[in-house]
Amino acid sequence: MRERGFNMEHNKKERSSFSGGIGFVLAAAGSAVGLGNLWRFPYLAAQYGGGIFILVYIILALTFGFTLMTTEIAIGRKTKQSPGTAYKAINKKFGFLGVLAPIVPVIILPYYCVIGGWVVKYMVTFVSGHGLDAAADSFFGNFVGNSISPMIYFAVYLGLTAAVILLGVNKGIEKISKFLMPLLLIISVIISIYIFTLPGASAGIKYYLLPDFTKFSLKTVCAAMGQMFYSMSLAMGIMVTYGSYTKNETSLIKSVNQIEIFDTVVALLAGFMVVPAVYVFSGEAGTKASGAGLMFVTLPKVFEQMRGGTIIGILFFVLVFLAALTSSISIMEAIVSSFMDRFGISRKKSVAICIIISIIMGIPSSLGNGAWAHIKILGMDFLTFFDYISNSVLMPIVALCTCILIGWVAGAKTVTDEVKRNGEKMNREKLYNVMIKYIAPVMLVIILITYSMAQFGFFTM
Repeated sequence: MRERGFNMEHNKKERSSFSGGIGFVLAAAGSAVGLGNLWRFPYLAAQYGGGIFILVYIILALTFGFTLMTTEIAIGRKTKQSPGTAYKAINKKFGFLGVLAPIVPVIILPYYCVIGGWVVKYMVTFVSGHGLDAAADSFFGNFVGNSISPMIYFAVYLGLTAAVILLGVNKGIEKISKFLMPLLLIISVIISIYIFTLPGASAGIKYYLLPDFTKFSLKTVCAAMGQMFYSMSLAMGIMVTYGSYTKNETSLIKSVNQIEIFDTVVALLAGFMVVPAVYVFSGEAGTKASGAGLMFVTLPKVFEQMRGGTIIGILFFVLVFLAALTSSISIMEAIVSSFMDRFGISRKKSVAICIIISIIMGIPSSLGNGAWAHIKILGMDFLTFFDYISNSVLMPIVALCTCILIGWVAGAKTVTDEVKRNGEKMNREKLYNVMIKYIAPVMLVIILITYSMAQFGFFTM
């Protein structure tokens, strides 16, 4: 026990950190901005009434999202430890979260890298001048149904993610985030401006932005909550990890506000890039496509019909690749950091273990649409099952336990005092206290029940 304690203290003293507030914000924003923004947000916004969904999402981001993100970052900075040991440092009885929280990214990373491999395939296809091939009805099905090709792209994507993590916090995560996040924003704006110039785009923009209050329901709120949860990288241990790398003099409130703004702006831009374009060429029915159907089947057809569509297709899939990569980097870092702190091992060994686990768990997700398509778990293919367990079950449970820990056991002052340690004001402190203790736990129970019932067909989301 003494030896393990020494390792933890040693890691704490030697712990890397971001060079400053901007490095932390861009890295955390890179984590938040991923496939959830560019893939999931557009079709959910279209499905749940456009403007009303966006309005609900923004309100939840400023309340629910603000509360959970502030809590996780503050826990990380206060303890200077990864999620594997940070929760126990707050209260020993909640040490189980040090096991439960790191499991979430362990489950997510393999299948996220499989989808990242799909993005690489499409990016390569468009860049190599074969974008028309991607528009064919059979292209996506033939690709994911192949036993070899998806595995190769999965391995390439996993290798790129691991390479950045091996470089460490400053030379890897921070440096790549400072380069990729501004580039990502620039490409988003370029594509959005181009889409606005398309004939008939105004009808698509109107469809996307104007709220349809007849579509407001509990489902709209639950869908927005689930999206915000997924999009802002909450309850994965990522924000705790990045918080542990944050210097004490960095303003947490300012950083959280900037991350929220960046994440929401990119999500809105994603909608501007996707929904009007799909609406122009495929009508309202085209906007209802979800998941892989929208990004990998519908959009290539849209780019095929669009003037200058090949160039836009290249830019779009480069953009999606960059966004996906910044997120997978943060997911892997949460795992690696937990291994390092819990077991006192080096970054290289932690990355190696992470790669092995990801390959073992990624193979079923990759083959689940092909050679192993006949194998189902609770009626789901491997990728869908891993997504359900991580996003709809474990993440709400981790977040709920975190709310109980801070709201009812350790006390909200554990977080608010950390936020105000440099004398800065916490303008939403009263909101935070009410959210962490009462409202957030109730909302999380609703998410857990709603998404579980929807997954098993009790109703449709």
